[in-house]
Amino acid sequence: MAKNDDNLIKKTCKELGLTYRELGERIGYSEATLNKNASTGEISKSIEVAINLYLETIQLKKQLKQFQLLKEIIRDISK
Repeated sequence: MAKNDDNLIKKTCKELGLTYRELGERIGYSEATLNKNASTGEISKSIEVAINLYLETIQLKKQLKQFQLLKEIIRDISK
């Protein structure tokens, strides 16, 4: 387990407006596990990877929506 100075769990929950339970449901960990890791600051590599993948997925979904909107705009303009 790596010491996380920024506390990725707390930071992620705050930025996304999620509880530990909600974040846990999204990344496959229990609320108790995330609470323990957040309170001690000792975040396992697997939790760190899961959170980073979740954040990347959110970002990619936003980009996909933007590309879909652009596609619709281009289609409408070309009619």
